[in-house]
Amino acid sequence: MKRIKRKQLKEDEFVTTINKIIRFIKKRTKELIALVVIVLIGILIFAGVRFVKSRINKREARTLSQIIKLNSELNDNPDSVEKLEELAGGGKFSALANVYLATYWIENGDFDRAISLLEKVEKGKKDIFYFQAKDLLAKIYMRKKNYDKAIEIYKRIEEDNPSVYSLDVILFNLAEAYEKKGDVEGALALYKRIKEQFPMTSYGYDASQKVLRLEKEK
Repeated sequence: MKRIKRKQLKEDEFVTTINKIIRFIKKRTKELIALVVIVLIGILIFAGVRFVKSRINKREARTLSQIIKLNSELNDNPDSVEKLEELAGGGKFSALANVYLATYWIENGDFDRAISLLEKVEKGKKDIFYFQAKDLLAKIYMRKKNYDKAIEIYKRIEEDNPSVYSLDVILFNLAEAYEKKGDVEGALALYKRIKEQFPMTSYGYDASQKVLRLEKEK
C-alpha cells in the first residue's frame, strides 16, 4: 500500500512539473520565440560573415595572382603595363603593383615615372609591400644623387621599425647614403651600430669592413 502511495506521489509530482513547464511556455511564448529568433539571426550573421570573408580572400588571391602574372609578362607584352597600372590604382596589393611597375620603368631608364608610382604608396597598411616601395624609392634618389631625400626616407623607415622588413638592410642603405653624401662620421656611426647589432648577418660583415676602411681614411 505504501509503495502504491509513493508511486502516486511521484506521478503527481511529475504531472505537476510538466504542468508548470507548459504554463511557463504558454506564459512566455513571445519571449521564447524572440530568443529563438535572436539565436537564429546570430547564426545567420556568423555564417554570412564567414561566407563574405571567404569570397574576399578568394578575390584577393586572384588579384595577387594576376599582379604576379602581369609582372612576369611586362617585358614581352606591352599591354600588361596598362593592365598592371589599373591594379596599381587601389586595393590591398596596389603597393606591390606599383613596385613592379616602378622596377619596370627603372629598367627602362625612366626614373621620374618610377618615382611618381612609388610616391603614391603613402597611405594604408604599412605591410612588406609598403616598405619595399619606400626602399626602392630611396634607392632611386640615391641613383639620382639626391642623398638628402634618400636619407629622409630611410630615417622614416627606421622610425617605423618594421617587423616585416629587415632593419639591418635599411640601416646599411642609410649609412651608404651618408657616406656618399660625404658625411663620414654619420656613416661610420651607423656602420658601427650595424656591426654591433647584426654581427651574424652579411650586412653586419660588410659594415665591419666599411668601419675598417673609413677609420683608415680618417
